[in-house]
Amino acid sequence: MPVVRAVLVTLVVLALCGLGTARVSSESHLSPAAAYLPRFTGPGGAPDAALLAHDPARSPRDTFRSTGPGIRYADRFRAGSVTKSFVAVVVLQLAAEKRLRLSDPVERHLPGLIRGHGNDGRRITLRALLGHTSGLYDYTDDTTALPLSAAAAVRTATAHRPAAAPGTYAYSNTDYAVLGLVVRHVTGRSYATEIRRRIIAPLGLTGTSLPGSRTTLPAPHGRAYSRPASGGGLTDVTELDPRPAGAAGELISTLADLNRFYTALLDGRLLRPAQLAALLNTSATDGVYGLGVYPERLSCGVTVWGHNGRIAGSYVRTATTRDGRHTLTYRIDTETLAGADTLEPGLLEAEFCPEPGQG
Repeated sequence: MPVVRAVLVTLVVLALCGLGTARVSSESHLSPAAAYLPRFTGPGGAPDAALLAHDPARSPRDTFRSTGPGIRYADRFRAGSVTKSFVAVVVLQLAAEKRLRLSDPVERHLPGLIRGHGNDGRRITLRALLGHTSGLYDYTDDTTALPLSAAAAVRTATAHRPAAAPGTYAYSNTDYAVLGLVVRHVTGRSYATEIRRRIIAPLGLTGTSLPGSRTTLPAPHGRAYSRPASGGGLTDVTELDPRPAGAAGELISTLADLNRFYTALLDGRLLRPAQLAALLNTSATDGVYGLGVYPERLSCGVTVWGHNGRIAGSYVRTATTRDGRHTLTYRIDTETLAGADTLEPGLLEAEFCPEPGQG
């Protein structure tokens, strides 16, 4: 799995609030991953964790499991860099409509935007942005600035030399800030508007939204907590300014909506075959990342596709089989998790590679 730093843990916290109280009962037809989930609140130290699994081979019904009172089935939450998958779909749809080409240099659409300190938009293609091979410095790594617009984010990035040579995989939130600007240039509408009309409305994702400057979460929602890097107690960060995240990570969604989105993406309802093939092509990154999604090969030989998202107070991960039939989304109500490098792979193994007799 790539190191996906979707990040933005420096977002401004605007209010402190209390813990929700509603408790959710789990379904009786638990997925194999459901028994694994409590490790996220035990050794992992998250306040609460939840998952929603869909596997028609096991049951016609979805499995929902929550470890405690803080996360309910219908809760809205911040999905961080899962936003990138949505933006990538919009860009690939525009490519299918021949309104842009993935081989276009950024300069063609945004002349003069990426210049200086060794950065050159004439040498960076849209495909490179989608696959994080642009080399652009990640604006969220500059802790002296908190850009509230995509243009400001790009200015922050280009004030630094490239973080990697062009063509080298280096995950950067700046790539998707630029893609958001490209979408506006090509369509005359914001990336948020295009996501709503091309994805949210057609799929009926009633719990998914792009908040813009809205600091609150839509109801229903639980609380979100952050732990300082230096340690100490959890701080409520439920309300925050999502503008620094922008096209790199502002999305709000639900477990069910994310399952529905990635299922539709992988089964071909959102992209034509040529664009879906481009989305899943990882040759430029040696198998690490496609275009807005990434693969993870499990011990049983199954490869799952999806994305994760981390933003202050929230972490989420969706994984889907290539045919889109078997999908799992899990989340915790903080961005900090002890042992994440082993807990998440263990959960995916439990779900997609169950022992004989499980499920």
